[in-house]
Amino acid sequence: MILYLGRRLLGVAGVLLAIAAVTFTIFYVLPSDPAAAACGKACSDERLEAIRAHMGLDAPLWRQFTDFVTGIFTGRTTGTGQYALRCDFPCLGYSYENSEGVWDLLVDRLPVSASLAVGAAVLWLALGLTAGVTAALRKDTLTDRALMVGAVAAASLPVYFTSVLLIYGFIRLTGLLPYPSYVPFTSDPASWAANLLLPWLALAVLYAAMYARQSRGSMIESMAEPYIRTARAKGLPRRTVVVKHGLRAGMTPILTVFGMDLGGLLAGAVITESLFGLPGVGRLFYGALTTGDQPVILGVTLLAATFIVVANLAVDLLYAVVDPRVRY
Repeated sequence: MILYLGRRLLGVAGVLLAIAAVTFTIFYVLPSDPAAAACGKACSDERLEAIRAHMGLDAPLWRQFTDFVTGIFTGRTTGTGQYALRCDFPCLGYSYENSEGVWDLLVDRLPVSASLAVGAAVLWLALGLTAGVTAALRKDTLTDRALMVGAVAAASLPVYFTSVLLIYGFIRLTGLLPYPSYVPFTSDPASWAANLLLPWLALAVLYAAMYARQSRGSMIESMAEPYIRTARAKGLPRRTVVVKHGLRAGMTPILTVFGMDLGGLLAGAVITESLFGLPGVGRLFYGALTTGDQPVILGVTLLAATFIVVANLAVDLLYAVVDPRVRY
């Protein structure tokens, strides 16, 4: 197990390094010049070169990349003299728009995206697995067809369309819920949940539909296995057969998808956060794209990649817990 974890961690480091290199190269070949944008229209050549040196853009690409990677672990200093700027560990650079540290921006926005992702994940797992297992146990009945038709219809709705419907129905038309604004969980748990309920539903409708269809297929396959017939022949209760033997074995493919979905959402749901006005990582990323703020874009990209590869590693370890056959 230790050797396996060591190999996987080395693979995680290699993937993150490759993603950082590709993203860095893309920024380097783009025609835009952040130094020229920061200098303004009436900018002399001397002033432009000074800004490029302050941003560290006057060095070769390989030097910029190595400084960026080593700066994540040791910190780094950009600029010289009175314009020197120290970036402490973990250093992801400074935003071109407001000169704030990228790491500080991510830490400030991450609780919003984490609250959105975790709450939505709980909802879509509860709804999706319940619908999928129910449809599988009632295969080819009216209940099965009704649940799957509903799942297909829900999966066909884009997130932005569902979000607009929820805003109009629960806020504009009935006034049952307040317009979402993030309240920290530690300040007021009830307000935290009430303000995030609509964004949770907007994401849960789409994901629950996909999980319902996948869990139905997995359950139908696992319930047809010989060990299920053996468990029934032993006289085990139906609940034990379904939950302990059928659902547990059918969770493996669902865990794979869940790890990637949750990892991606932890780094921000761009459309949902933008529509509901939530100051999360996704909205920060959208703002950085519109302004060409390269350090922020690179920081969010690395954060998303880290969440996804770590989630995949956690899922691989959970395989052995969910399905004992994997241990062999």
